[in-house]
This record gives sequence, structure tokens and C-alpha cells, in this order.
Amino acid sequence: MGNFSKSLNSWVGQHYLWVLELFIVVFAVLLAGYLVNLLVDRFSLKAKETLTVWDDALIEACRKPIVWLIWILGLNFAAGIAAKKIESDWLLIIEPVNRLAVIFLGALFLNNFIKRAESNLIDPKFTSKPMDPTTVRAVARLLRAAILITSFLIAMQLFGYSVSGLLAFGGIGGIAVGFAAKDLLANFFGGLMIYLDRPFAVGDWVRSPDQEIEGTVEDIGWRLTRIRTFDKRPLYIPNCVFANISVENPSRMSHRRIFETIGIRYSDIDKMDQIVHKVRSMLQSHRNIDSSETLIVNFNQFSSSSIDFFVYTFTETTDWIDFHQVKQEILLNISDIIISEGAEVAFPTTTIDLSEEVSSDDVTPLSVKRGSVARGS
Repeated sequence: MGNFSKSLNSWVGQHYLWVLELFIVVFAVLLAGYLVNLLVDRFSLKAKETLTVWDDALIEACRKPIVWLIWILGLNFAAGIAAKKIESDWLLIIEPVNRLAVIFLGALFLNNFIKRAESNLIDPKFTSKPMDPTTVRAVARLLRAAILITSFLIAMQLFGYSVSGLLAFGGIGGIAVGFAAKDLLANFFGGLMIYLDRPFAVGDWVRSPDQEIEGTVEDIGWRLTRIRTFDKRPLYIPNCVFANISVENPSRMSHRRIFETIGIRYSDIDKMDQIVHKVRSMLQSHRNIDSSETLIVNFNQFSSSSIDFFVYTFTETTDWIDFHQVKQEILLNISDIIISEGAEVAFPTTTIDLSEEVSSDDVTPLSVKRGSVARGS
């Protein structure tokens, strides 16, 4: 133990200047990183007071790349100090590592900027007019893919590889890959068409009359679209499927329709005209009915047990829950109108006529109840 202490003290005594320089470099890096975080926090608070979303994204995107750049510069200084005292082959990799680090930090900054801008552009907290989330996400994904590919090509060029040769090889290989991955490419272009045509967006309720597809869109990826069904199961659909089926988007309906047939008794036929008139007036003045759309209330047909009129109108609301509240209110109002006119809503009945020649002793008692004929006991 004593020999080790003597050796350590001897080594420190011979290299104390070098050790001191390394300590100063590490301390300076830590201090600079701390100061950068403070400055970014202050600039970020100032940026939140402006009306644009771009300065917020730019400042937050700079945070990590600048801190990493400080550490890389510190490591370079430390390597330079070490190079004066140590001769080693690993010091030769410093230059290519620096080049790669610059490319990485540039790509990191651009990726962070796009990510922040994507989040801010669709967030009502940052802008008074949020953009369409589906479009913003599609553009952001394309830009990130372009940054990744460009960074890779620049790195290859800096390390001495021919980019033109790589592109030529990629062109030849792309043909083979295209045949091998045609389904994957079909899904990719299917996703691209969804982004461009926008038949639906994240959050929309969609369904297809061609397949058993119905639910709320949760995510539109480059290969799959995820839909949450109404029983809360996730449904994953390849994007190429949407090119071959019809898709209905009820979320974009402008109104919801009420179409009901209501029957009253045959004995109340003299009251039909007044009932229809009052129901029509009630609908025209109802706050949740759009009277500018088609509104029909008319005597419709003679049914087997009732005379029917139908109601055809459109509500202002498209919300599913609100629609059923409005529909309930209207049906109850119609019931009140029918009762106020001294009529009744009809229900199926059966009338049995007995011949006078038949003796009452030959007849088995029957109980007649709401349209069903049951033999008595």
C-alpha cells in the first residue's frame, strides 16, 4: 500500500500540470453546459411571449446540440492535452470522429426543430389557428426521412466513399428490392395517398360498407393505419387496403337525420290532419332542428293496425349523444301532441268476428292481448 502511494505521489508530481489542465477542461465543460441551459431557459420564456411558434421550436431544438457540442469541444481539448504526453494510435481517430459528430449534431438539431415545430403547429396553446394534424405529421415524417438520408450520404462522402457509386448501386438494388417488397411499397404509397387525399384524419370516425371496418382513427402510419373499434379493440389495417374499398367518414357529416314512422288508431283518422300540422310547426320552431334542410311531416299509409304519418328532418348537432337527446325530446313532443288531440298511438290488435250460428257452448274462450291470440285454459 505504501509503495502504491509513493508511486501515485511521484506520478502526480511529474504530471501535475497536465492533471490540472484536464481538471480545468472538465470544470469548464460542466460550467458551460450549466450556463447554456440557463440561457436557453431564459430565451425560451421570452419566445413564449411572441405570437410565432417557430422561435419556440428553434430555441428548444438548440438545447441538446449545443450541450453536446460543448462536450465534444472539451473532449478535443482533453485529447490535445493528452497527445502531448501520450503517443497512441487511438488519437488518430479524433479527426474522423469530429467530422461524424458535426454531421450528427446537425441532424439532431434539424430533427429536434422539426419535432418541436410539429408539436407546436397543432397545439392550440401555441397558435390560435392550429393546422391539420394529419398534414403536419406527414410533412414532418418526410422531412425527417430526408434528413436521415442526407446525413448518411454526407457521412459516406466525408469518409471517402463515392456517393455517385452508392446512388448507382441503390438504383440497381432498388429494382430488386421493389420486387421483393412490393406489398411494403404498396402500403407506403397507400399511406401517402391518405395524406394527400385526406379521406379521413386522426380522430375521425370511419367505416367501410365493403368490409367490417368501423371505429375511430388513432394513427396513420406509412405502413399501417390503427383504428380503435367501438368495443375498444385496436384494428390494424394495411394502407393498401384503402385503395380498394369504399370508406365512409361520418365524422364529416353536416347534420344527423331523424326518420321515424308513427301510427295512430283508425278511429282517430279525423284528427290526423291537425296532428301532422302541429308536429310540423313544432319541428320548424325547434332550436335543434335545421329548418333550412328538408323537413317533411305527412300522412303516409294505411297499415294493418294503424294509420301512419312519417317525420323526416335533420338536427343541427352531429354529436351522437346530443343527437339522441334531441331525438328523444322530439318523440316525446310528438306523443304529447297526439294525446292533446284526443288520439292515441296505435299498437297491433286482432279483432275476431264470431258467426251468430255458432253456439256459445261450442266456443273455446280466447284471451286477446296486444296482437297475440292465446288459447284460454
